[in-house]
Formats: sequence, C-alpha cells, structure tokens
Amino acid sequence: MKRGNPWALLPIGVFLAVYLGLGLTFEYIMKIEMGFYNVPIIIAFLIAILVACLQNRKVSFEDKLEIMGHGVGDKNIITMLLIFLVAGAFVGVVGRSGAQSVAYFLLSLVSAKFAMPILFVVACFVSTAMGTSVGTITLITPIAVEVAVACGFDLPLCVGTIVGGAMFGDNLSFISDTTIAACNGQGCPMKAKFKGNFLIALPAALITLAIVLILSANTAGDKIVGEYNLLQIVPYLLVLVGGIIGMNVFVVLIGGIICGSIIMMATGEVVAYNLLANMGSGAAGMFETAMVAVLVAALCGLIREAGGFDALLYAIRKIFKGKKGGQIGIGMLVAVMDTATANNTVAIVIANPIAKQMSEDYEIAPERTACLLDTFSCIMQGIIPYGAQILVAIAAVKEMGYQISAFDIIPNLFYPFLLLICSLAAIMMVKKKK
Repeated sequence: MKRGNPWALLPIGVFLAVYLGLGLTFEYIMKIEMGFYNVPIIIAFLIAILVACLQNRKVSFEDKLEIMGHGVGDKNIITMLLIFLVAGAFVGVVGRSGAQSVAYFLLSLVSAKFAMPILFVVACFVSTAMGTSVGTITLITPIAVEVAVACGFDLPLCVGTIVGGAMFGDNLSFISDTTIAACNGQGCPMKAKFKGNFLIALPAALITLAIVLILSANTAGDKIVGEYNLLQIVPYLLVLVGGIIGMNVFVVLIGGIICGSIIMMATGEVVAYNLLANMGSGAAGMFETAMVAVLVAALCGLIREAGGFDALLYAIRKIFKGKKGGQIGIGMLVAVMDTATANNTVAIVIANPIAKQMSEDYEIAPERTACLLDTFSCIMQGIIPYGAQILVAIAAVKEMGYQISAFDIIPNLFYPFLLLICSLAAIMMVKKKK
C-alpha cells in the first residue's frame, strides 16, 4: 500500500481556503446576500491549479500540461460535458410552466389538510423530472407560502418540506448534474445506480410523507387555486419514463427536446424562432458546471501524478476497514467535499477519482459507489445553511413578503436526515463475504 505524498493535496486545501473562506466571510461577516455564491468557483479552481503547477519541480510545465490534457480527455469527462449541455437545452425548451401546472392541478383536487403532503410529492416529482433542486425550490416555494398562509400551516415546515422533496429528485433524476457526474465518474449505467438508490430514497420519502401528513391533519382551509396546463408536463414524463426503462440518456433528452418544442409551440408558450435561443440559454446555464468539470479533471490529473490520491487512500484505509467501512469512507469523503464547496455536483466531481480507486480496493460495485456519492452529497447539500437550496428558499419567501431564516428551516428538513439514516442502515445491512 503506497503512502503517497500528502503535500500533493495542498491544491485542494488552497481551493477550500479560497472558496470556503471567502464564502463564509461574505455571507456571515460582511452580511452580503447570497454572499457565498459571489465567490467565483472557477477562479478558485484556477488558483488551485496554479499551486499544483508550482509543485513537483521535477516535472516540466509542458509535461504538466500533458498530464492535465490526459485528465480532461477522459471518455467519462467528455460524456459528462455533452450530457450537461443537452440536459440544459432540454430545460431551456420546456421551461418551468409544466412543473407549475402539475403542482396546481394536484392542489386543486384535495382539501387543505392534504395540501402539504401533496406539495412534498409535487416537489419530488418536479425535481426528478427537471433534474434540479434549486429550480424546483424556486418554482414551488411561492406556492408553499400561499398554502401556508391560506391553510394556517407553519411556514418553516412548508418550506422545509419543499426543500426535502427537491433533494429527492436531485438525488434520483436521470438528468440531474449529480447523477450524471456520479455515474460517468464511476463508469456505471444510470439505470443500475437508480435501482439501488431508489431502494434507499423511497423509505426516507415515505416516512417523511407520513410525518408531514400527521403534522397537517388538523388543518382546515380551502383548496388552492391556480392555472395549469397538463399537456405541458408530457416532456417531463417522457424523460422520466425513458430514463427509468433504461433508454440511452442522449436519446431520452433529444426526444424530450423535440416533444417539448412541439408542445410549447402548440400551447402558445413560445414561438418557433425563440426555440433555438431558449435551447442556447438553457445550455449556457450549464457552462459553469461544465467548466468546473474540466478544471477538476485537470487538477486531479496533477494531484494523482504527484501521489496525492495515494496519500488520501492510505489515510482512509487506515481508518476504515472492510466493505462497510469503505462505503462509509466514500460517503464521508463526498460529504466533507460538499460541506466545503456548498455544491454537490462539484463535490462529486472532486471525489470521483478517489472514490473510484476506493471502490476497486474495497470491492464495491461502481453503481453502489455512484449511489453513495450522489446520496451523501445531496444529504449535506440539503442541510447546510449556506447551500444554494436553503438560500434560494429564503429568498423566495422574502419575495412573497415574509421572513424566515436557515435555522428555522433546518429542523423541518425531515427527508435529508431520514435519507442519512436509511443510507447508513443500507450500508450496515451489507453481508460479509464468507
């Protein structure tokens, strides 16, 4: 077992110091709204790459460029980039009106006491169909505020329910950045990862639903009324079903784009000459994520060459023993990365090469490793007070004329905490080889 070179991990420390340090300073000391997200993550990675290039003087700069090129040119990285862009184009075409339609349709069918459980189900569905927790929270939180005011629900409870439902889809969706990053980083089919992931997420979701139902049982109020067009949810359903049955992700997304284009024009949501512009803006929304993937691949190439990953793996092996320990180690690795970066996709991309080596060493199936990476990153992302999900929820509530804090929401995040319990239980249930 190689001891590696711990100093080769310095660029990661520099990245965390720049990104996390400045983010916390802006958010909590300087009190800048959404201050954590005013720190350009790309610049933080560029600084880290510069530090990595200054290390290991025995290797020339030209050779280091070649090492970075090999890292970026990996098949999984290229596939990941293309999926990011096509998924962005899909979201650009279909927009969010379909998600809003399904929300108001379901709320129109039930009495007020079932409104909050329905909102949780809607958030789960929308985030799974759209592949974005932030987009789901942006869309559904204003509806949740309406529900809370009209029915007398506790506002933090309503918002926490929406955030929890949004993280359900972020974890499971076939077009989620996290799913794409985890599956391509580990070289496993999305369908295989989904099957194992779903068996962990479903119990957590069902228990959450039961809790929410109990807490809202004594509420009285009218039905929530809003405009909806059920035809607009068809593209989301197409993508969701296509992914579940195991169709090629590119075929699914392109089919969704074509279907969405036809429906959005037919329903008057967009005119033909704006379709390409919408696709472009949707794909452009993925540019930062794509660039981060490129920079991380380059940085990881340098760190691996210098022995940094060997050092990290050596430390993990000393702490965690056996297959169960290896799985907990992978979960903790990506959770720490997410705590530091406040971005679950970035955390997965950073952890991917280390986790892949760990999965081989501990004989963990690639789809299991992908599931662990996605699940534990989503757990942390859903509960950290400076994460985009909670910050966006707070901002949406503020726009509706109300005030709420992150620490009001966190105690009501039933789903992320239950997902953690279910994940640990699933790890503990792994049978030892005879």
